[in-house]
Amino acid sequence: MTSRRDFFKFAGIAGGAVAASSVSRVAMAALPEPVIQSSPDTMAPLVPNSGRPYNPVVTLNGWTLPWRMNQGVKEFHLVAEPVVREMAPGMKAHLWGYNGQSPGPTIEVVEGDRVRIFVTNKLPEHTSIHWHGQRLPNGMDGVAGLNQPAIQPGETFVYEFVARRPGTFMYHPHADEMVQMAMGMMGFWVTHPKARHPLIDEVHRDFCFLLSAYDIEPGAATPKVAEMTNFNMWTWNSRIFPGIDSLNVRLNDKVRIRIGNLTMTNHPMHVHGHEFVVTGTDGGPTPKSTRWPEVTTDVAVGQMRQIEFLADEEGDWAFHCHKSHHTMNAMGHDVPTLIGVDHSGLAKKINNLIPDYMAMGERGMADMAEMEMPIPDNTIPMMTGQGPFGSVEMGGMFSVLKVRRDQKHGDYKDPGWFKHPEGTVARKYTGPIAEPARFSAEGGQSMPRVRKPAAPTEVNVRKPTSQGGH
Repeated sequence: MTSRRDFFKFAGIAGGAVAASSVSRVAMAALPEPVIQSSPDTMAPLVPNSGRPYNPVVTLNGWTLPWRMNQGVKEFHLVAEPVVREMAPGMKAHLWGYNGQSPGPTIEVVEGDRVRIFVTNKLPEHTSIHWHGQRLPNGMDGVAGLNQPAIQPGETFVYEFVARRPGTFMYHPHADEMVQMAMGMMGFWVTHPKARHPLIDEVHRDFCFLLSAYDIEPGAATPKVAEMTNFNMWTWNSRIFPGIDSLNVRLNDKVRIRIGNLTMTNHPMHVHGHEFVVTGTDGGPTPKSTRWPEVTTDVAVGQMRQIEFLADEEGDWAFHCHKSHHTMNAMGHDVPTLIGVDHSGLAKKINNLIPDYMAMGERGMADMAEMEMPIPDNTIPMMTGQGPFGSVEMGGMFSVLKVRRDQKHGDYKDPGWFKHPEGTVARKYTGPIAEPARFSAEGGQSMPRVRKPAAPTEVNVRKPTSQGGH
Protein backbone atom coordinates (compact mmCIF):
# COMPACT_ATOMS: atom_id res chain seq x y z
CA MET A 1 0.00 0.00 0.00
CA THR A 2 1.40 3.33 -1.07
CA SER A 3 2.04 6.17 1.32
CA ARG A 4 -0.38 9.06 0.99
CA ARG A 5 2.55 11.49 1.26
CA ASP A 6 4.18 10.12 -1.91
CA PHE A 7 1.28 10.86 -4.21
CA PHE A 8 -0.66 13.83 -2.89
CA LYS A 9 -0.07 17.14 -4.50
CA PHE A 10 -1.87 20.43 -4.07
CA ALA A 11 -3.37 22.48 -6.87
CA GLY A 12 -4.84 25.97 -6.62
CA ILE A 13 -7.96 27.15 -8.41
CA ALA A 14 -7.37 29.71 -11.14
CA GLY A 15 -10.26 32.13 -11.65
CA GLY A 16 -13.82 30.85 -11.66
CA ALA A 17 -17.02 32.40 -10.43
CA VAL A 18 -18.59 31.40 -7.14
CA ALA A 19 -22.29 30.69 -6.77
CA ALA A 20 -23.38 30.29 -3.15
CA SER A 21 -25.94 31.76 -0.84
CA SER A 22 -24.63 30.65 2.54
CA VAL A 23 -20.95 31.60 2.18
CA SER A 24 -19.72 35.14 1.60
CA ARG A 25 -17.18 36.11 -1.08
CA VAL A 26 -14.72 36.96 1.67
CA ALA A 27 -14.99 33.44 3.05
CA MET A 28 -14.72 31.97 -0.45
CA ALA A 29 -11.41 33.72 -0.96
CA ALA A 30 -10.00 31.19 1.48
CA LEU A 31 -11.19 28.01 -0.24
CA PRO A 32 -9.61 24.82 1.08
CA GLU A 33 -6.95 23.77 -1.40
CA PRO A 34 -8.06 20.73 -3.39
CA VAL A 35 -6.01 17.59 -2.84
CA ILE A 36 -5.21 15.82 -6.12
CA GLN A 37 -4.38 12.11 -6.30
CA SER A 38 -2.87 10.40 -9.35
CA SER A 39 -1.80 6.97 -8.08
CA PRO A 40 -4.10 3.98 -8.71
CA ASP A 41 -2.83 2.24 -5.56
CA THR A 42 -4.97 1.55 -2.50
CA MET A 43 -4.15 4.26 0.01
CA ALA A 44 -3.89 3.69 3.74
CA PRO A 45 -6.96 4.66 5.78
CA LEU A 46 -7.14 8.36 6.64
CA VAL A 47 -7.19 8.49 10.45
CA PRO A 48 -8.95 11.73 11.49
CA ASN A 49 -6.71 14.35 13.07
CA SER A 50 -9.52 16.87 13.53
CA GLY A 51 -13.23 16.62 14.19
CA ARG A 52 -14.79 13.64 15.92
CA PRO A 53 -12.93 10.31 15.83
CA TYR A 54 -14.09 7.27 13.84
CA ASN A 55 -12.71 4.02 12.45
CA PRO A 56 -11.84 4.86 8.82
CA VAL A 57 -12.56 2.83 5.70
CA VAL A 58 -10.11 1.62 3.05
CA THR A 59 -11.14 2.47 -0.52
CA LEU A 60 -10.00 -0.28 -2.87
CA ASN A 61 -7.58 1.30 -5.39
CA GLY A 62 -8.63 4.67 -4.03
CA TRP A 63 -8.35 7.11 -1.15
CA THR A 64 -10.22 9.32 1.33
CA LEU A 65 -10.48 13.08 0.76
CA PRO A 66 -8.80 15.19 3.47
CA TRP A 67 -10.77 18.07 5.00
CA ARG A 68 -10.24 21.11 7.17
CA MET A 69 -12.26 22.22 10.19
CA ASN A 70 -13.61 25.77 9.88
CA GLN A 71 -15.50 26.99 12.97
CA GLY A 72 -16.95 23.55 13.60
CA VAL A 73 -17.77 22.82 9.93
CA LYS A 74 -15.98 20.02 8.06
CA GLU A 75 -14.93 21.50 4.69
CA PHE A 76 -14.00 19.51 1.57
CA HIS A 77 -13.05 20.58 -1.95
CA LEU A 78 -13.97 18.47 -4.99
CA VAL A 79 -12.71 19.33 -8.48
CA ALA A 80 -14.67 17.88 -11.42
CA GLU A 81 -12.14 17.44 -14.23
CA PRO A 82 -10.84 15.21 -17.04
CA VAL A 83 -8.56 12.50 -15.64
CA VAL A 84 -6.40 9.64 -16.88
CA ARG A 85 -7.13 6.43 -14.99
CA GLU A 86 -4.89 3.39 -15.24
CA MET A 87 -7.41 0.53 -15.40
CA ALA A 88 -4.65 -2.09 -15.23
CA PRO A 89 -0.95 -2.05 -16.10
CA GLY A 90 -0.85 -1.64 -19.88
CA MET A 91 -4.12 0.24 -20.24
CA LYS A 92 -5.09 3.81 -19.39
CA ALA A 93 -8.49 5.40 -19.99
CA HIS A 94 -9.35 9.04 -20.59
CA LEU A 95 -12.21 9.61 -18.15
CA TRP A 96 -13.88 12.37 -16.19
CA GLY A 97 -13.64 12.29 -12.42
CA TYR A 98 -12.80 14.25 -9.32
CA ASN A 99 -9.46 15.38 -7.88
CA GLY A 100 -7.35 13.50 -10.40
CA GLN A 101 -9.15 10.16 -10.32
CA SER A 102 -12.21 8.17 -11.33
CA PRO A 103 -13.98 7.41 -9.15
CA GLY A 104 -13.41 10.44 -6.99
CA PRO A 105 -12.11 10.25 -3.42
CA THR A 106 -14.24 8.79 -0.65
CA ILE A 107 -15.76 11.35 1.70
CA GLU A 108 -15.87 10.26 5.36
CA VAL A 109 -17.82 12.14 8.02
CA VAL A 110 -19.52 11.43 11.34
CA GLU A 111 -23.25 11.42 12.02
CA GLY A 112 -24.25 14.95 13.04
CA ASP A 113 -21.31 16.66 11.29
CA ARG A 114 -22.09 19.89 9.46
CA VAL A 115 -20.42 19.42 6.09
CA ARG A 116 -19.48 22.04 3.50
CA ILE A 117 -18.32 20.79 0.09
CA PHE A 118 -16.88 23.19 -2.48
CA VAL A 119 -17.22 21.88 -6.04
CA THR A 120 -15.14 23.44 -8.80
CA ASN A 121 -15.99 22.58 -12.39
CA LYS A 122 -13.02 22.08 -14.73
CA LEU A 123 -15.02 20.05 -17.25
CA PRO A 124 -15.80 21.36 -20.75
CA GLU A 125 -19.54 21.41 -19.89
CA HIS A 126 -21.77 22.20 -16.91
CA THR A 127 -22.26 19.70 -14.06
CA SER A 128 -23.74 19.24 -10.59
CA ILE A 129 -23.42 16.73 -7.72
CA HIS A 130 -26.24 14.63 -6.30
CA TRP A 131 -25.60 13.20 -2.82
CA HIS A 132 -27.18 9.78 -3.42
CA GLY A 133 -29.17 8.53 -0.40
CA GLN A 134 -28.65 11.55 1.84
CA ARG A 135 -31.33 13.34 3.88
CA LEU A 136 -30.71 17.04 3.25
CA PRO A 137 -32.41 20.34 2.31
CA ASN A 138 -34.08 20.09 -1.10
CA GLY A 139 -31.90 22.86 -2.56
CA MET A 140 -28.76 20.79 -1.79
CA ASP A 141 -29.92 17.62 -3.60
CA GLY A 142 -27.96 18.49 -6.73
CA VAL A 143 -30.37 17.93 -9.63
CA ALA A 144 -29.44 20.65 -12.14
CA GLY A 145 -32.45 22.66 -13.28
CA LEU A 146 -34.69 21.25 -10.53
CA ASN A 147 -32.88 22.06 -7.27
CA GLN A 148 -30.11 24.38 -8.44
CA PRO A 149 -28.62 26.05 -11.50
CA ALA A 150 -25.96 23.91 -13.18
CA ILE A 151 -22.32 24.56 -12.28
CA GLN A 152 -20.84 26.10 -15.43
CA PRO A 153 -17.22 25.50 -16.51
CA GLY A 154 -14.90 27.57 -14.31
CA GLU A 155 -17.47 28.06 -11.55
CA THR A 156 -17.32 26.87 -7.94
CA PHE A 157 -20.50 25.99 -6.05
CA VAL A 158 -20.85 25.12 -2.38
CA TYR A 159 -23.11 22.50 -0.81
CA GLU A 160 -23.78 22.56 2.92
CA PHE A 161 -25.87 20.22 5.07
CA VAL A 162 -25.78 18.05 8.19
CA ALA A 163 -24.93 14.35 7.82
CA ARG A 164 -28.11 13.22 9.53
CA ARG A 165 -27.82 9.44 9.53
CA PRO A 166 -25.01 6.86 9.48
CA GLY A 167 -24.56 4.68 6.46
CA THR A 168 -22.94 4.22 3.07
CA PHE A 169 -23.86 6.56 0.23
CA MET A 170 -22.59 7.72 -3.16
CA TYR A 171 -22.18 10.95 -5.09
CA HIS A 172 -22.52 11.51 -8.84
CA PRO A 173 -23.67 14.19 -11.30
CA HIS A 174 -27.31 14.94 -12.03
CA ALA A 175 -26.49 16.98 -15.15
CA ASP A 176 -25.93 15.31 -18.53
CA GLU A 177 -25.95 12.26 -16.32
CA MET A 178 -25.66 9.54 -18.97
CA VAL A 179 -22.51 11.10 -20.43
CA GLN A 180 -20.86 12.13 -17.18
CA MET A 181 -21.43 8.83 -15.37
CA ALA A 182 -20.40 6.88 -18.48
CA MET A 183 -17.17 8.90 -18.32
CA GLY A 184 -16.56 7.82 -14.70
CA MET A 185 -17.93 10.63 -12.52
CA MET A 186 -18.87 9.08 -9.19
CA GLY A 187 -17.59 8.64 -5.66
CA PHE A 188 -18.27 7.02 -2.29
CA TRP A 189 -19.57 8.67 0.88
CA VAL A 190 -19.43 7.05 4.34
CA THR A 191 -21.14 8.53 7.41
CA HIS A 192 -19.87 6.87 10.57
CA PRO A 193 -22.10 6.58 13.66
CA LYS A 194 -21.41 9.18 16.37
CA ALA A 195 -21.74 6.58 19.15
CA ARG A 196 -22.24 2.83 19.55
CA HIS A 197 -25.17 1.83 17.36
CA PRO A 198 -27.39 -1.22 18.04
CA LEU A 199 -27.33 -2.19 14.34
CA ILE A 200 -23.76 -1.23 13.42
CA ASP A 201 -21.02 -3.50 14.77
CA GLU A 202 -17.41 -2.51 15.17
CA VAL A 203 -15.17 -4.23 12.62
CA HIS A 204 -11.43 -4.71 12.18
CA ARG A 205 -11.35 -4.05 8.40
CA ASP A 206 -13.75 -1.84 6.46
CA PHE A 207 -13.41 -1.79 2.65
CA CYS A 208 -15.45 0.06 0.02
CA PHE A 209 -15.60 0.28 -3.77
CA LEU A 210 -17.95 1.25 -6.61
CA LEU A 211 -19.02 -0.94 -9.52
CA SER A 212 -18.75 0.86 -12.86
CA ALA A 213 -18.73 -0.21 -16.51
CA TYR A 214 -17.29 1.25 -19.72
CA ASP A 215 -17.41 0.58 -23.44
CA ILE A 216 -13.87 1.18 -24.70
CA GLU A 217 -12.88 -0.23 -28.08
CA PRO A 218 -9.58 -2.16 -28.21
CA GLY A 219 -6.81 0.36 -28.84
CA ALA A 220 -9.00 3.30 -27.78
CA ALA A 221 -8.85 5.28 -24.54
CA THR A 222 -12.17 7.14 -24.29
CA PRO A 223 -15.46 5.38 -23.44
CA LYS A 224 -18.46 5.41 -25.73
CA VAL A 225 -20.98 7.51 -23.84
CA ALA A 226 -24.10 6.61 -25.84
CA GLU A 227 -23.87 2.92 -24.86
CA MET A 228 -26.72 1.22 -23.00
CA THR A 229 -25.99 -2.53 -22.94
CA ASN A 230 -22.77 -3.63 -24.69
CA PHE A 231 -20.13 -2.72 -22.12
CA ASN A 232 -16.80 -4.50 -22.30
CA MET A 233 -14.92 -3.10 -19.27
CA TRP A 234 -16.45 -4.23 -15.98
CA THR A 235 -14.63 -2.51 -13.15
CA TRP A 236 -14.28 -2.00 -9.42
CA ASN A 237 -13.33 1.61 -8.80
CA SER A 238 -12.48 1.90 -12.51
CA ARG A 239 -9.92 -0.92 -12.23
CA ILE A 240 -10.00 -4.33 -13.92
CA PHE A 241 -8.30 -7.55 -12.84
CA PRO A 242 -5.35 -8.00 -12.51
CA GLY A 243 -5.20 -4.29 -11.68
CA ILE A 244 -7.63 -4.62 -8.74
CA ASP A 245 -5.80 -4.82 -5.42
CA SER A 246 -6.43 -7.76 -3.10
CA LEU A 247 -8.31 -7.34 0.17
CA ASN A 248 -5.75 -8.27 2.80
CA VAL A 249 -7.01 -9.21 6.27
CA ARG A 250 -5.90 -10.96 9.43
CA LEU A 251 -7.28 -14.36 10.42
CA ASN A 252 -10.41 -13.96 12.58
CA ASP A 253 -10.84 -10.28 11.67
CA LYS A 254 -14.43 -9.04 11.45
CA VAL A 255 -14.58 -7.64 7.90
CA ARG A 256 -17.03 -5.20 6.34
CA ILE A 257 -17.21 -4.59 2.57
CA ARG A 258 -19.36 -1.76 1.18
CA ILE A 259 -20.28 -2.10 -2.52
CA GLY A 260 -22.10 0.56 -4.56
CA ASN A 261 -23.45 -0.06 -8.08
CA LEU A 262 -23.51 2.74 -10.66
CA THR A 263 -23.47 0.51 -13.75
CA MET A 264 -26.53 -0.19 -15.95
CA THR A 265 -27.06 -3.76 -14.74
CA ASN A 266 -27.10 -5.80 -11.53
CA HIS A 267 -24.12 -7.67 -10.06
CA PRO A 268 -24.34 -10.84 -7.91
CA MET A 269 -21.27 -10.42 -5.68
CA HIS A 270 -19.78 -13.72 -4.51
CA VAL A 271 -17.17 -14.45 -1.82
CA HIS A 272 -15.41 -17.82 -1.69
CA GLY A 273 -14.66 -19.68 1.52
CA HIS A 274 -16.90 -17.65 3.86
CA GLU A 275 -20.54 -16.82 4.57
CA PHE A 276 -21.61 -13.22 5.12
CA VAL A 277 -24.70 -11.26 6.11
CA VAL A 278 -26.04 -8.08 4.50
CA THR A 279 -25.89 -5.52 7.30
CA GLY A 280 -26.69 -2.34 5.40
CA THR A 281 -28.07 -0.71 2.27
CA ASP A 282 -28.08 2.91 1.11
CA GLY A 283 -31.25 3.18 3.20
CA GLY A 284 -29.24 2.48 6.36
CA PRO A 285 -28.38 -0.51 8.57
CA THR A 286 -30.65 -3.53 8.12
CA PRO A 287 -32.73 -4.86 11.07
CA LYS A 288 -31.08 -7.94 12.54
CA SER A 289 -34.27 -9.95 11.93
CA THR A 290 -33.70 -9.54 8.15
CA ARG A 291 -30.18 -10.95 8.09
CA TRP A 292 -29.31 -14.50 7.01
CA PRO A 293 -26.10 -16.19 5.82
CA GLU A 294 -25.22 -15.77 2.13
CA VAL A 295 -22.27 -16.38 -0.14
CA THR A 296 -23.71 -14.25 -2.97
CA THR A 297 -25.78 -11.08 -2.83
CA ASP A 298 -27.19 -9.12 -5.75
CA VAL A 299 -26.43 -5.42 -5.98
CA ALA A 300 -28.93 -3.77 -8.31
CA VAL A 301 -28.50 -0.53 -10.24
CA GLY A 302 -28.23 2.50 -7.96
CA GLN A 303 -27.99 0.33 -4.83
CA MET A 304 -25.44 -0.18 -2.10
CA ARG A 305 -24.91 -3.39 -0.18
CA GLN A 306 -22.85 -3.67 2.98
CA ILE A 307 -21.72 -7.21 3.85
CA GLU A 308 -19.93 -8.47 6.97
CA PHE A 309 -18.25 -11.74 7.84
CA LEU A 310 -15.67 -13.33 10.11
CA ALA A 311 -12.50 -14.09 8.12
CA ASP A 312 -11.86 -17.41 9.83
CA GLU A 313 -10.49 -19.44 6.90
CA GLU A 314 -6.87 -18.89 5.85
CA GLY A 315 -6.03 -18.75 2.17
CA ASP A 316 -6.43 -16.80 -1.07
CA TRP A 317 -10.17 -16.67 -1.71
CA ALA A 318 -11.71 -15.47 -4.97
CA PHE A 319 -14.11 -12.53 -4.74
CA HIS A 320 -16.01 -11.57 -7.89
CA CYS A 321 -19.23 -10.78 -9.71
CA HIS A 322 -20.91 -14.07 -10.58
CA LYS A 323 -22.01 -12.96 -14.04
CA SER A 324 -19.28 -14.78 -15.93
CA HIS A 325 -18.93 -12.17 -18.69
CA HIS A 326 -18.33 -9.51 -16.02
CA THR A 327 -15.10 -11.25 -15.05
CA MET A 328 -13.74 -10.60 -18.55
CA ASN A 329 -12.56 -7.52 -20.36
CA ALA A 330 -11.89 -6.33 -23.92
CA MET A 331 -14.81 -8.50 -24.96
CA GLY A 332 -16.16 -8.62 -28.51
CA HIS A 333 -19.88 -9.31 -28.60
CA ASP A 334 -19.84 -10.26 -32.29
CA VAL A 335 -17.24 -13.05 -31.99
CA PRO A 336 -18.82 -16.35 -33.21
CA THR A 337 -18.66 -19.56 -31.17
CA LEU A 338 -16.31 -22.03 -32.89
CA ILE A 339 -16.26 -24.77 -30.24
CA GLY A 340 -16.12 -28.16 -31.95
CA VAL A 341 -15.36 -26.68 -35.37
CA ASP A 342 -12.21 -28.16 -36.91
CA HIS A 343 -10.74 -25.36 -38.98
CA SER A 344 -7.16 -26.61 -38.98
CA GLY A 345 -7.21 -27.06 -42.78
CA LEU A 346 -8.55 -23.55 -43.26
CA ALA A 347 -5.97 -22.19 -40.82
CA LYS A 348 -3.18 -23.75 -42.88
CA LYS A 349 -4.45 -22.03 -46.03
CA ILE A 350 -4.81 -18.69 -44.26
CA ASN A 351 -1.26 -19.04 -42.90
CA ASN A 352 0.01 -18.99 -46.48
CA LEU A 353 -1.43 -15.47 -46.74
CA ILE A 354 -1.10 -14.35 -43.10
CA PRO A 355 1.87 -16.10 -41.46
CA ASP A 356 0.94 -15.06 -37.90
CA TYR A 357 -2.69 -16.21 -38.12
CA MET A 358 -3.80 -18.34 -35.14
CA ALA A 359 -7.03 -20.35 -34.96
CA MET A 360 -8.95 -19.53 -31.78
CA GLY A 361 -12.02 -20.78 -29.98
CA GLU A 362 -12.40 -24.35 -31.29
CA ARG A 363 -11.52 -25.80 -27.87
CA GLY A 364 -12.91 -22.99 -25.72
CA MET A 365 -11.46 -19.63 -24.71
CA ALA A 366 -8.75 -20.75 -22.26
CA ASP A 367 -6.14 -20.85 -25.04
CA MET A 368 -6.46 -17.08 -25.34
CA ALA A 369 -4.96 -16.65 -21.88
CA GLU A 370 -1.80 -18.43 -23.03
CA MET A 371 -1.36 -16.90 -26.50
CA GLU A 372 1.14 -14.16 -27.16
CA MET A 373 -0.85 -12.54 -29.96
CA PRO A 374 -0.19 -8.92 -30.89
CA ILE A 375 -2.96 -6.64 -29.64
CA PRO A 376 -3.64 -2.91 -30.16
CA ASP A 377 -1.79 -0.44 -28.00
CA ASN A 378 -3.53 0.49 -24.73
CA THR A 379 -5.37 -2.84 -24.62
CA ILE A 380 -4.95 -5.75 -22.23
CA PRO A 381 -5.90 -9.37 -23.04
CA MET A 382 -9.41 -10.67 -22.37
CA MET A 383 -8.20 -13.10 -19.67
CA THR A 384 -5.05 -12.29 -17.77
CA GLY A 385 -3.38 -12.48 -14.39
CA GLN A 386 -0.86 -14.99 -13.12
CA GLY A 387 -1.42 -16.99 -9.95
CA PRO A 388 0.87 -19.37 -8.05
CA PHE A 389 -0.35 -22.33 -10.11
CA GLY A 390 -0.61 -20.71 -13.54
CA SER A 391 -2.88 -18.41 -15.46
CA VAL A 392 -5.93 -17.06 -13.61
CA GLU A 393 -8.41 -16.93 -16.48
CA MET A 394 -10.29 -13.90 -15.23
CA GLY A 395 -10.50 -10.20 -15.92
CA GLY A 396 -12.87 -7.41 -15.01
CA MET A 397 -14.73 -7.68 -11.68
CA PHE A 398 -12.45 -10.10 -9.85
CA SER A 399 -10.08 -9.88 -6.92
CA VAL A 400 -8.75 -11.99 -4.04
CA LEU A 401 -9.54 -11.96 -0.33
CA LYS A 402 -6.23 -12.83 1.37
CA VAL A 403 -6.66 -14.14 4.92
CA ARG A 404 -3.43 -14.59 6.89
CA ARG A 405 -2.67 -15.69 10.42
CA ASP A 406 0.43 -13.48 10.67
CA GLN A 407 -1.06 -10.31 9.12
CA LYS A 408 -0.60 -7.53 11.67
CA HIS A 409 -3.48 -5.49 13.04
CA GLY A 410 -3.99 -2.50 10.76
CA ASP A 411 -1.55 -3.84 8.14
CA TYR A 412 -3.06 -3.78 4.63
CA LYS A 413 0.05 -4.81 2.67
CA ASP A 414 -0.20 -7.70 0.22
CA PRO A 415 1.24 -10.77 2.02
CA GLY A 416 1.97 -12.63 -1.22
CA TRP A 417 0.57 -16.02 -2.19
CA PHE A 418 -0.73 -18.41 0.44
CA LYS A 419 1.57 -21.26 1.47
CA HIS A 420 -0.74 -24.27 1.61
CA PRO A 421 -0.14 -26.90 4.30
CA GLU A 422 1.12 -30.24 3.03
CA GLY A 423 -1.62 -32.35 1.45
CA THR A 424 -4.22 -29.59 1.15
CA VAL A 425 -3.92 -28.81 -2.58
CA ALA A 426 -5.88 -30.66 -5.28
CA ARG A 427 -3.42 -32.80 -7.25
CA LYS A 428 -3.20 -34.92 -10.36
CA TYR A 429 -4.31 -38.54 -9.91
CA THR A 430 -2.22 -41.18 -11.68
CA GLY A 431 -3.87 -44.42 -10.50
CA PRO A 432 -6.26 -46.70 -12.40
CA ILE A 433 -9.67 -45.26 -13.33
CA ALA A 434 -12.68 -47.50 -13.93
CA GLU A 435 -15.03 -46.75 -16.82
CA PRO A 436 -17.85 -44.63 -15.39
CA ALA A 437 -21.32 -46.12 -15.27
CA ARG A 438 -23.80 -44.27 -17.48
CA PHE A 439 -27.59 -44.25 -17.72
CA SER A 440 -28.83 -46.01 -20.84
CA ALA A 441 -31.81 -43.69 -21.28
CA GLU A 442 -33.47 -40.64 -19.81
CA GLY A 443 -36.61 -40.88 -17.74
CA GLY A 444 -40.06 -41.12 -19.31
CA GLN A 445 -42.27 -38.14 -20.12
CA SER A 446 -45.14 -37.33 -17.79
CA MET A 447 -47.33 -36.42 -20.79
CA PRO A 448 -46.27 -38.12 -24.06
CA ARG A 449 -46.63 -36.13 -27.26
CA VAL A 450 -49.63 -36.88 -29.49
CA ARG A 451 -47.51 -36.80 -32.63
CA LYS A 452 -43.93 -37.97 -32.46
CA PRO A 453 -41.36 -36.31 -34.78
CA ALA A 454 -40.28 -38.34 -37.80
CA ALA A 455 -36.62 -37.88 -36.85
CA PRO A 456 -34.89 -36.75 -33.64
CA THR A 457 -34.12 -33.06 -33.49
CA GLU A 458 -30.58 -31.88 -32.81
CA VAL A 459 -30.32 -28.35 -31.40
CA ASN A 460 -27.48 -26.03 -32.31
CA VAL A 461 -27.03 -23.42 -29.59
CA ARG A 462 -26.27 -19.91 -30.81
CA LYS A 463 -25.47 -16.91 -28.64
CA PRO A 464 -28.16 -14.20 -28.98
CA THR A 465 -27.12 -11.15 -30.94
CA SER A 466 -28.93 -8.78 -28.57
CA GLN A 467 -27.34 -7.99 -25.20
CA GLY A 468 -30.52 -6.61 -23.71
CA GLY A 469 -30.78 -9.33 -21.08
CA HIS A 470 -27.74 -8.48 -18.93
